[in-house]
Amino acid sequence: MCNCCITTCDSKSSAEARAPAVGRERTATAHAALCCQPTTPPTPTTPTTLSTECPGMGSRSIALLLALGIAGGFAQARYYGKDLGPLSQLHHGVRGRVYAVDSKTLFIQDFHYDGEGPAAYFYVGKSKSPDAAGATRLRDERGGAGALRRYRGEPVTISLSDGLTLKDIRWFSVWCDEYAVNFGDVSIPRDLDYPKPAKVGALRGIHGVSSDQIIVVDAQTLLITNFSYDGEAPDAKFWVGRGDQPSPQGIRIPDENGKEDPLRKYDKKTIVLTLPGDLTVFDIGHFGVWCEAFTVDFGHITLPRAQVSNVPPSLKMLGVSPQSKLNCEVLNEEFGFEVRWAIAGDSIVLQLVAKLDDGEYMSFGISGHPSRVQMVGGDVAVAWVDKDSFMGYSKDYYLDAKSQCAGVRGTCPDERIVSKTNSVRVLNAALVNGYSIVTYQRSLRAADELDLPIFTNTSQPVIWAIGPLNSRLEASYHHTYLKEDKFIEFGRPPMWNCPMPESEDEGVPSVAPVAPGRQHTHEHTHKHREPVRPESTAVIKPNPVPTPKPVAKVVPWEIPPIQCYEPSDGVFYAQMGPTGGKHGYSAITGHVGWGISWYINGLLIPEINVVRGKQYTFVVEGGSNPEIPAKYHPFYITNDPVGGYYHKSEEERKGIQIYAGARRLRSGEVTPTGVGRICNWTPDSQGPEADEYPSFGAYQRSLTLVCETGDPGVVTWTPDRNTPDTVYYQCFTHRHLGWKINVLDECDVEEAEESRVVESLALPDDLQSQESIQ
Repeated sequence: MCNCCITTCDSKSSAEARAPAVGRERTATAHAALCCQPTTPPTPTTPTTLSTECPGMGSRSIALLLALGIAGGFAQARYYGKDLGPLSQLHHGVRGRVYAVDSKTLFIQDFHYDGEGPAAYFYVGKSKSPDAAGATRLRDERGGAGALRRYRGEPVTISLSDGLTLKDIRWFSVWCDEYAVNFGDVSIPRDLDYPKPAKVGALRGIHGVSSDQIIVVDAQTLLITNFSYDGEAPDAKFWVGRGDQPSPQGIRIPDENGKEDPLRKYDKKTIVLTLPGDLTVFDIGHFGVWCEAFTVDFGHITLPRAQVSNVPPSLKMLGVSPQSKLNCEVLNEEFGFEVRWAIAGDSIVLQLVAKLDDGEYMSFGISGHPSRVQMVGGDVAVAWVDKDSFMGYSKDYYLDAKSQCAGVRGTCPDERIVSKTNSVRVLNAALVNGYSIVTYQRSLRAADELDLPIFTNTSQPVIWAIGPLNSRLEASYHHTYLKEDKFIEFGRPPMWNCPMPESEDEGVPSVAPVAPGRQHTHEHTHKHREPVRPESTAVIKPNPVPTPKPVAKVVPWEIPPIQCYEPSDGVFYAQMGPTGGKHGYSAITGHVGWGISWYINGLLIPEINVVRGKQYTFVVEGGSNPEIPAKYHPFYITNDPVGGYYHKSEEERKGIQIYAGARRLRSGEVTPTGVGRICNWTPDSQGPEADEYPSFGAYQRSLTLVCETGDPGVVTWTPDRNTPDTVYYQCFTHRHLGWKINVLDECDVEEAEESRVVESLALPDDLQSQESIQ
């Protein structure tokens, strides 16, 4: 649920909808100016909810996923799903265009009805033409079971009853029960190919980036199962853009918590991502993980047009726009039991979060007494998540007595008492780090005689409980419940009275509408607990490249410096390796690395001591193929403590000196010379994390040097009297990979045993010559 732009458009015929939408209206927002050609529009298809064809997600009616997110900005192109055609205009001003959103959801664009019929309802049926015999009455878009109100050109989203799909029905109608009259209908084809989620590629890349096949749940939602990333890079982001290949001209995607912070470590997590604003999968050609500060692709997939052309529209595209902020109240600290809610027109969306054992439920609702807590007579939703299937449930209960349901007495589901009176609708469910999260929607007014209204203009007493489910999956007597009066003002301005996610100063999380009728199992990280086709002319503005922020100092590993008397032959081996967790590069330098750094003679970024007038040789094994930036790290020596000379502007290059590892061509271009095959000190994938090692020596023993075929490069350097006392060895194409070289006038210390760890390597004769030095 987020601030949504609700847009309208003229009705179009199916043929018109399938035509390329050149010139079709669409505006850009804060994400403005993509430097690419517009993409070919996908063939418009019917709006949908999620079908059972995607594992791990239920075929529920169209849903709101309460997830921490960002409210965005594009004006959305008009795509509502598969066009079924206009309602026949028979009586009482009924008109509108009907779309199939998915297997269980219909959307009516610009719906009109004068409200004058005595008993008009939405109906679907299996007969050849509309007829009440054997037909099924549907609840309205608010979940109400009463006669239809007046509609004046409104967007209406309707869910089919449990057990029905669009393949089971042949028509949809506005039907008058009292006079058995059809006010207007549309036919549903037998061979309807309703929109459904699409599976695309799986992520595979560097820094441990991997996943199962990604599911495009709807036009703005991606479900990524078993996602892994080592978390070592300082500025990795989820990233999308035009074309098949990622570039700095793309746009970052908020993570599953709605944040744009650098990605943390993931280990086979299932996450749900929402494209920002009105950006859709029809606007982009790829998705992946991108290091923004260092412009490196960590792994990506393409989004083929043919595969995503028939995915459902998102809720925002259907005009569902609840308020942009969540309310939250803690119900029980021991179980981490919270209720979160947002008013959405004439309905309310609630989310229950609690740490439950398998087979337990959580319940929340309105007290049976108007001015104090009373269980008997209460109206509650009983919710739980099945920990085997990950399916979520929420049932409408009437508390007739403090006992289990027997017949129609006791604590019973409404439908056990009176059929078709379940007034709550599950929107989303998740299991997150042991917490059960169920999101559901109900009408503010009492939908039937077993319901109580929720007021928005005053506070009212609420009740809650936690207990076991019985063998019928119905509520048994609670073991934990509210024992004192508690009042909630549901219509208050959004207020978050629960522990904040991750940090106390990050502000109240937003709520984003994500996907019709989906249930997702996804992961969040919280300090206290974790909840919850037209042709595209959309443009994407590249984000400014941030400078990695300094990190807090922790106790660094002791890395022995390379003394001025070692090695005796003045040969250093420069290779790549991991940054060593929080006690490694970041603790040593005070800056965030990007997951790899220089290893000199087997040591992680040691300080090197050299003597003026002596020649030194650096055998460089940092990569030689500039077409693979993640494996291309030219070595050079400079007075710049940051490195990455190649990507610096002319202004940034002022005052920077290069002492070795590069030369200037006649054209004036500076090109690196310190290139050679790549060798990586590689951690044991089955071993402990870097942070678990007490010292670098212990960590070093877990590393294995792995080299690709090819020859190393050689950089020779003789510091002189003009060389500053402190210079740096760096990577020519990436920032923050190296460290200090201390330049001394003399070295009086007696030679001692060398501490380097090197591979045995005989340099070819043609690499022994001295290179030119700038």
